[in-house]
Amino acid sequence: MPTSAGALRVAVYAFDGVTMFHLSVPQLVFDEVTRQGLGDWTTVLFSDRAGSIRTAEGHPIGEVLGPAAAEEADIVVVPSWFEDDRVAGPALQRTLTKAHGRGATIAGLCLGAVAVADAGLLSRRTAVTHWQAADMLAARHRDIDVDASALYIDHGDVLTSAGTASAIDACLHLVRGRLGAAAANRVARSLVVAPHREGGQAQYIERPLSPQSVNDPIAVVSEWALRHLAEPLPVERLAGVAHLSRRTFIRAFQASTGITPAAWVRRQRLDEARRLLESTDLPIDQVAATCGFGSTVTMRQLFAAAFDTSPSEYRRRFDARTADSSAS
Repeated sequence: MPTSAGALRVAVYAFDGVTMFHLSVPQLVFDEVTRQGLGDWTTVLFSDRAGSIRTAEGHPIGEVLGPAAAEEADIVVVPSWFEDDRVAGPALQRTLTKAHGRGATIAGLCLGAVAVADAGLLSRRTAVTHWQAADMLAARHRDIDVDASALYIDHGDVLTSAGTASAIDACLHLVRGRLGAAAANRVARSLVVAPHREGGQAQYIERPLSPQSVNDPIAVVSEWALRHLAEPLPVERLAGVAHLSRRTFIRAFQASTGITPAAWVRRQRLDEARRLLESTDLPIDQVAATCGFGSTVTMRQLFAAAFDTSPSEYRRRFDARTADSSAS
């Protein structure tokens, strides 16, 4: 656990041949927490031994710490993996299992999920990696349910993400889980990225693509739905706004977002509920009505299923107004 309120240490695994992008993503997101004054988050690079590494682009990076750095970390990140999909060495496996055993969160981003799986931390769990490596990971670890459609999967203690830019989504998710949606949104705004992307990497798997209309009906209906969350939003109504038949709309929506219209609406309502719980003093029943849940019971059930906590407890933990007043 962090040694003081707001303090957190992240150790990122660096190795010869890692791309600069993959190595930079966790540093970029987590260091922005400190730059924005949201917490005292420190990020360090470590490897199997102290020294230097050379990136895939040929740039040397010196002063990489040894595995002891992971022993002091609250989050240990494997940001990618070797292109030859080699099995993680005993040293890294020991480092990851030891860190996990004392309570650190382990994150395997993109192909980094391979090393986390090799360490035995994903056994009998669901995981995701870059879609091109999904079959390999499933074949190598038959006790892992590889879901190639997700952007990231978080088990609380272990997180894996899909390819490349999905690492940003996963890192923002970790910020959101520790500091709340408002903090994650602030970091995302500063980095000029989406605070939470919908859908999964199924959108990016190679397949024939149809020409996109300049006036994308799915984009239009999505923007419209966000303005009408308090109202009933059955598929038939959304399809009507898009001027498409129900069947055509569902097919087009899933092709565009990777999830069903109902699942997308539910996520938007949950995100809006979190925002209202953080930034307003609206009663829980009014939050439920404003977000279109129909009843307080329904919101509580969906909120608990999605975030493993109640709306009331979430408000106590992430009340942005309390944080602002204590900081002033």
